[in-house]
This record gives sequence, C-alpha cells and structure tokens, in this order.
Amino acid sequence: MADSAPNMVALVEILAKAVVEAPDEVTVEPFEEDGQTVLELIVAESDLGRVIGRQGRTARSLRTIVHSASLRTRKRYQLEIVE
Repeated sequence: MADSAPNMVALVEILAKAVVEAPDEVTVEPFEEDGQTVLELIVAESDLGRVIGRQGRTARSLRTIVHSASLRTRKRYQLEIVE
C-alpha cells in the first residue's frame, strides 16, 4: 500500500468524525482493488444517515474531497460507505 494511504485514512476519519454523533465508532479500512485503494467508511448505524446526508450530498462531498486529495498523491482512491 502506498505511503499516502495512511494520510487518506486519517483525512476520511477526521471528516467523518466531525459529522457523526458517535465519533468513537468511526473506522476506515483501506484495501487494494483493481489498481486503486478503496476506503471503507464504517459508522454507527444511527449515524449512517448523517454521513450520507440529504439526497446523498454529504457522501458526495466526502467523495469529492477524497478525489481532490488523491490528485496530489497521483493514486486512485474510492470511498465506500458500508451500510
């Protein structure tokens, strides 16, 4: 896994913890798939709606931030929110 993966994991954790009510239950698990790093965001079931947001706006914003940050690392990242 690339050196930038821990930074991306930390970025997603910080952003998700700012949105949810139970920040202790936020975890991000990276794994390689098809030449890119997939970041699985796992939150408490009660916070799932907060992370997704109205009409998926919060999730889309998180994915946009991950995509923008990944441009600097020149590595592909994908954010998946585990339900």
